[in-house]
Amino acid sequence: MARKPQQERAISTVDAIIQAGVIVLAEQGESGLTTRKVADKAGVSVGTLYEYFDNKEAIQLAIIERLSEEIAEAVRSEIPNIVRLQTNDAVRKILGLVKQILEKDEQRLLRCVHQSIGAMRNYPLKPFQRVLTELSIRYLMAHPELARVKDLPTMTYIIIYGGMHTVMHHMSDPNPPMSFDDLVDGLAAMVTSYIEGSLKVSNPPS
Repeated sequence: MARKPQQERAISTVDAIIQAGVIVLAEQGESGLTTRKVADKAGVSVGTLYEYFDNKEAIQLAIIERLSEEIAEAVRSEIPNIVRLQTNDAVRKILGLVKQILEKDEQRLLRCVHQSIGAMRNYPLKPFQRVLTELSIRYLMAHPELARVKDLPTMTYIIIYGGMHTVMHHMSDPNPPMSFDDLVDGLAAMVTSYIEGSLKVSNPPS
C-alpha cells in the first residue's frame, strides 16, 4: 500500500477501493482487474486510488488480506465455543467458518480466491496466523492432556492453515472429487489420528 490511511475519511476511501476491487475481480477475473475499473466502481479518481495502492496487484493483495481478517475475526468470536469441542469437531467448526465467509455475498470472495489461487502462496495471511496461535493456546488450556502431544502448535498450524488452503482450492474447483463434508471429515480424521497416535507414544501402556 502506497500510503497507510490514518483519518476516518481515508480509511473509508480505502475500504471502498477494496470492496470495489472485490466486485471487479469477482465479476471480471484477474485479467479484467484494472486500477481504472476499480476507481470507477469505488467512485474515486485514479489519482486518489494511487495514493493508497501502487498497482492492481496491491489491490488484489489487500482483498486477500481482508479475507484473512474476516476469517480471523469469525474464528476469534467462536473461540469460547471451539475450545469446548473435541478436536475433530473443532477442526470441522473452523473450516466451516471459512466456507461460510467464502460463500457470503453471492460467493464474491470465493470467486476472488478462484482468480487468485495460483498466487495464494505469496499472500501473507497474518491475521489468520495470529488467531490460530491464540486458539492453540486457549485450546491447550482447556484440554491440558494435549500438552503431551508432540509439536502440537506446529501440527495445529499445518493442519488448520493448510486446511484453509485446501478448502479454498476445493470450493474453487468446479468439479471437486469429493463433497465438502467428506473433505472436512478427512482433515478432522487426520488431526485426530495424529493426536491419538502421539498420546499413545507419550503414554505407552505398562
